[in-house]
Amino acid sequence: MDDEPSILNALRRLLRLHGITTLQASSGKEALELLKTHEVDLVISDMRMPEMDGARLLEQIKEHDPSIIRMLLTGYADMQSTIAAINQGAIHRYLAKPWDDQELVLSVKDALARRELERENARLTQLTKEQNQQLKDANAQLESRVAARTAELSQINDMLEASYQELDDTLLAAFRVLSSLIDLRHRESGHSRRVAELSRAVAKHMGLSERDVRDVYLAALVHDIGKIGYPDAMLTKPVSAFTPDEVQRHQRHTLDGETALMSLQHLGSVSRIVRQHHERVDGKGFPDGLSGSSICIGARIVAAATDLDQLLHGSLGDQHHSAESASHLLKGGADTRYDRQVLDSLIKVWTEMESAAKEDVQIDVRDLRVGMVLARDLVSSTNAVLLATGYVFDEKIVRQVTGYAARQGVQMFLWIRSDSIDA
Repeated sequence: MDDEPSILNALRRLLRLHGITTLQASSGKEALELLKTHEVDLVISDMRMPEMDGARLLEQIKEHDPSIIRMLLTGYADMQSTIAAINQGAIHRYLAKPWDDQELVLSVKDALARRELERENARLTQLTKEQNQQLKDANAQLESRVAARTAELSQINDMLEASYQELDDTLLAAFRVLSSLIDLRHRESGHSRRVAELSRAVAKHMGLSERDVRDVYLAALVHDIGKIGYPDAMLTKPVSAFTPDEVQRHQRHTLDGETALMSLQHLGSVSRIVRQHHERVDGKGFPDGLSGSSICIGARIVAAATDLDQLLHGSLGDQHHSAESASHLLKGGADTRYDRQVLDSLIKVWTEMESAAKEDVQIDVRDLRVGMVLARDLVSSTNAVLLATGYVFDEKIVRQVTGYAARQGVQMFLWIRSDSIDA
């Protein structure tokens, strides 16, 4: 911008030769009007102009758009005003008149290149800002979806866990019913249940895993399932009174028991315990003559627990043994019939269970309350187990049991664990 047409024309020709488009104004006012309607990257103004000098014009352009590059043409006589304009930040560069064409063109090209870099930098900055915001939004959406999916998976897992627990409870209930039927057939009230409770306690005492403890318990409940096919005559005899033929039949019952459980493929360890629970650590047991650690730990536990219960209740001979006598007989079989470590754990656990049983309390069924724990099996008149030791009474069963006693007009007593009465 200049008030002299010759200077304006010279500048226009010079810059056009280098592909630079120009707008011309002969006064500061005219220049400001052009800026209202055109996008401008650089302004070159002469210092000396009527009405408004170049420094003042460039200062107003700065206020209009500080990104516009501002250059000032000035003579030596205007140097003081030029310095003041530079100090006030109104211009980026000044060129002395008369100017050198090459220097002016290079200055303009450099300024326009810097302007383009600034514009590109601003564009990239804005693009980065937008992309960062998009990424932030995407992350937020992803986190929301992940949270929703996690919650969904958690809900599914909870449902699966509940279903698994329900199936496991159903399986356990089925095994308990089967155990009661086995004992009913053998006329041995509560034998399988007692062996199962004792075996589970021993397995826990020996540090077996939760899964192995469960398998030991299930196997103990049905360890005599192979005896269901016994002739009635065998059911009334202790093992010591069996004939040779009956002994042979007796020694097949573990195989029959394994066969009966064969369809339950996920309970392979249970059927293995049933098959091996008459093996001996000295190798003289049946059906396979296994010895030592080749007999699974569950079978070694069930074997000792079974014999202890049968000694106490007369199933192994013609008499019931006292606690002291039964313990003595078992210890005599250590390292031959029984695993010594299992035997030590069994006697310790059984002694503790007997001590705890002395604290059990017998109550009238009318005093039964929700949360009480059954200390001894509740059996029917035919010796069938109705409720097993350890059963925790809920509202439904309390109502059924008390209602049954009331309808039959009978006085019924239950053994309850003392620590559950005031719970």
